[in-house]
Amino acid sequence: MKRTRAEQLTMPEGMHRIQITMSFPLRWVNSYILTEPDGKVTLVDPGPRTAETEQEWRDALEGLGLTLQDIHQIVLTHHHPDHLGLSGWMQQMSGVPVLMSARSQEEADYMWGPGAIIAERLPEYYRTHGMPEYKTVEIKEHMHTFISQITPLPEVTHIADGDQLQMGGKTWIAVETGGHAPGHLSFYAPESREILCGDAVLPQISPNVSLQPGSDPEPLLSYMDGLTRLNKLTVERAYPGHRNPFTRFTERTAELLAHHEERLAKLSERLQDSPAHAYDICLHLFGERLGTHQLRFAMSETLAHLQELIRRDLARQVQQPDGIIYFQYHQ
Repeated sequence: MKRTRAEQLTMPEGMHRIQITMSFPLRWVNSYILTEPDGKVTLVDPGPRTAETEQEWRDALEGLGLTLQDIHQIVLTHHHPDHLGLSGWMQQMSGVPVLMSARSQEEADYMWGPGAIIAERLPEYYRTHGMPEYKTVEIKEHMHTFISQITPLPEVTHIADGDQLQMGGKTWIAVETGGHAPGHLSFYAPESREILCGDAVLPQISPNVSLQPGSDPEPLLSYMDGLTRLNKLTVERAYPGHRNPFTRFTERTAELLAHHEERLAKLSERLQDSPAHAYDICLHLFGERLGTHQLRFAMSETLAHLQELIRRDLARQVQQPDGIIYFQYHQ
């Protein structure tokens, strides 16, 4: 029987980090258990649903002397499968509420709800931006692999920006930001100066910022605006969705802002050489040895940055007779 990985850093009393298996390259997602005064627990971001992760949760709860029936509520930072995935299954098993933002639920329904067509729409979107046909076929097949990881979708109770939530005997304030995921919620405890930041701020890697059809039309602007807002919080300890808890929260938000400005400058320099479509620019930025999952992230992140250059009036897009869209530098 597989056990969950041991915690690598000491967590505050009454709070546990559970590392749940997910796909390469991240390998696991951080879920958090916060113990309530009555002995029940709040669970934050349970991870993707597979037979393996269901067992990991049974093992983790057993190791803490708990069962699924001891869960008081499930709280989601955002709609991505590695965070939302198991919440519907856990809700069915325990009958507890699942809390997330209305915008996150809207995005989950758009991606995987009844009648969702993103698996067809996204590959075609990439094709118009220069991706070869065989790659778009791989993307389409890849998109269908997420369905089992998020089924069933939960019935959701909404949390709004600024709402106060009781978790682990503390008051946490919901902070809604976008960019990585529309409606992403972080939870800030002002008295203890802690933040559950999901994927809004990660300690060592840059959270993916993706432009997708039918979603946020300016995700990089949303992300950078969110970082600016989070930078103003006084945080002494941050609990991210990936990698280890960290203390350099304010410095990290500044580093991420600088990172995206540097990438925008690099893109602008590339366009000054010659017009190009987004797929060529993606390979210029991220290289050619990308797996399908990484290619989807890289392609949409490239498009997010190109859209920000257009917003800043530093680039324009022109559609060629064959339907492919090219970007050109604009002074």
